[in-house]
Amino acid sequence: MTVTRFEAMPAPPSTDADWPVPGDISFWAAVVVGDEGMSPEIPHVNNAEYVRWIDRLAELATDAAGFTRKWHLDRGTMWFVARHEIDYRGEAFAHDQLVAATWLHSFTRTSVRRDTFVMRPSDDRVICAANTRWAFVDLKTRRPTRIPAEIRSAFPPPHAVTAAGTNGRPGP
Repeated sequence: MTVTRFEAMPAPPSTDADWPVPGDISFWAAVVVGDEGMSPEIPHVNNAEYVRWIDRLAELATDAAGFTRKWHLDRGTMWFVARHEIDYRGEAFAHDQLVAATWLHSFTRTSVRRDTFVMRPSDDRVICAANTRWAFVDLKTRRPTRIPAEIRSAFPPPHAVTAAGTNGRPGP
């Protein structure tokens, strides 16, 4: 059994594809699909696996900005998912080589919206697009708490445009 691997990329890949991703503020990763998330009856990635990918990409993006899980635990905070919206656009298969991007879409006092976009460059197939609301939580009270200025300032200003370019919903 192989595990899905994620590797940070310094920039978006060169391709003729029209990526609906704000390249200037996105975290990019190469993804090699393992076979641990395959549906047993149909040999493609199970949709529950995409939720794990979205979580892992958000973690990698936050780590890259210096706010690791250890950093959060030392301060008694953590990001919790409040809502996922996922548009499944295509199938992914074991050993596929994908590219993913994730970026902050908007902030509130205690939460962020993060968009995630996954594509297979070999055929320019969009695999999924997602929008996740992450709540910044005080681990002692288990309640949302104000996002510190140091986190806000570490990320580029969020764009009002999502992967779809409209009304906060992920696009193609």
